[in-house]
Order: sequence, then C-alpha cells, then structure tokens
Amino acid sequence: MTGDAPDTKFCNVRKPDPLVELARRAIEVYVRERRVIRPPAELPPELRRRAGAFVSIKVDGALRGCIGTYLPTKDNLAEEIIAVAIKSATEDPRFPPVRPEELPALKISVDVLSEPEPCTEADLDPKRYGVIVEKGPRLGLLLPDLEGVDTVEEQLRIAKMKAGIPPDEPCKIYRFTVERHSE
Repeated sequence: MTGDAPDTKFCNVRKPDPLVELARRAIEVYVRERRVIRPPAELPPELRRRAGAFVSIKVDGALRGCIGTYLPTKDNLAEEIIAVAIKSATEDPRFPPVRPEELPALKISVDVLSEPEPCTEADLDPKRYGVIVEKGPRLGLLLPDLEGVDTVEEQLRIAKMKAGIPPDEPCKIYRFTVERHSE
C-alpha cells in the first residue's frame, strides 16, 4: 500500500461520546469499588452547564435501569450524570443492582433535558417531546421517542400511571426535549 491511499479499515469507528463515557465510568467504578468518581478536572463545555439528565441502561435491548432528574440538582452536568448513572445502576426499584459481571453487556444512553414548559395535550408529540404530569405532590415523567409509545394518549396514560394519577383526572402537563447520547 502506498502513502497516497487512505487506510479505510478505521473509517467507520465512532469516537466515544463523552457523556456516555462519563456515565459508563461512574457505573463501573461504583459497581466494582463502591466509589463515586469525580468529574474530569478540565470539563468540556457541554458538561459545564446545568441541566436535568436521565441515564438509561439496557442489556440485550431490555431496560436494566433508568433514573434521572428533570431539573438540575448539581453544580454542572458532569456531576448530574455521575449521580444519576450510579442511581440507575443501583437504585432503580424495578431491578436488582447491577453486578460486576454484567458490566460488559451494558448499553448506556444519556438524555439531557431541556427546561420543562407548561403545555396542553394538543402541544405534545411523543416522538419529539417528553412529558411530565403533575397533580399536587404526584409527578410522573416519560422520556420522548420510546418504543411502543406512539400516541399522545398512550404517553399521558403511562405518565399518569407512573404518578398514581387516575387516567381521567385532570392535571398539569409539561413538555421537554432531550439531547440523546447513546452507544
């Protein structure tokens, strides 16, 4: 091979997403060592801002954990991701904590949420917007573009069920968008 032709065998290699890599490192270190990592000393601009974030964990396409915040609770997005990544792996009440032998099979995604805005049912689109329903202290959230959630009615039904709000009970509705980062 001459020096003139590009080496194409590496052309399809994707650079790891820094948000997903941070979530993965937080999970791996916590599951193996029970230690919370610190954010990198030099934070890239996308990790300096404040925002709510969700970390979803799947194994073989099936959900294995998903926890997050819809409003920021930490000083920056890096700290937010570390906290919710660990909770997704260890505190999702639907699943047992992730075990060290499961780590290689995990597929991780990080959703960074926009600030929720009040809306009506007519303003929703389950492929584009996530939804938050609220009635008094009860609150339910559903991320956008979820498999099997194709209608506004289905999106609201699931969010209300998560909040413990009866299907026909009126409630406040908010929508938000996400920046989805995945492996």
